[in-house]
Amino acid sequence: MVDFKVVLSDPKTGRSYRVTASGGAAGALIGKRVGGEVDASPLGLPGYRVAITGASDRNGTPARRDLPGAGRRRLLLAGGVGFKPVMDGQRARKTIRGSEITQDFVQINVKVTKYGEKTLDELLSEPAPAE
Repeated sequence: MVDFKVVLSDPKTGRSYRVTASGGAAGALIGKRVGGEVDASPLGLPGYRVAITGASDRNGTPARRDLPGAGRRRLLLAGGVGFKPVMDGQRARKTIRGSEITQDFVQINVKVTKYGEKTLDELLSEPAPAE
C-alpha cells in the first residue's frame, strides 16, 4: 500500500505536527480532493475533522485546488500555487497536479477545522527520551 506524510497544522496554537498515514489511514485519504474536509479518526485523532489544504507528489509537484482530476498538466500560470511571479505580468509554463489525492502523492497538508476532546499535544506528543 501507500504511505503519506501528513503535515497537520493547528490554527489555534500555530504548531504543526507530522503524522504518517499508512494502510487504512492512507486509503481513507485516497480519492479526496484538495479543499475537502475529512474525518481524522483514521489518522489517530478521534473527534477531529481536518481540511486538506494542499499536497505534493514524489517529485515535489504541488497539487492545485482549482484543477480537476488527478494527473499532471503543464499550464501557463500567472500566479498562485506552483508559481510566484517576480514582475508584473510575468507568466510561466509549470507542471501542476490535479486536486484529487492518488497513490502518487507523498505529502498531504491539512489543518484542523473541528477539535476533539483531547488536545493534539496529548495525542501526538513523542515520548521523552530515557536518560
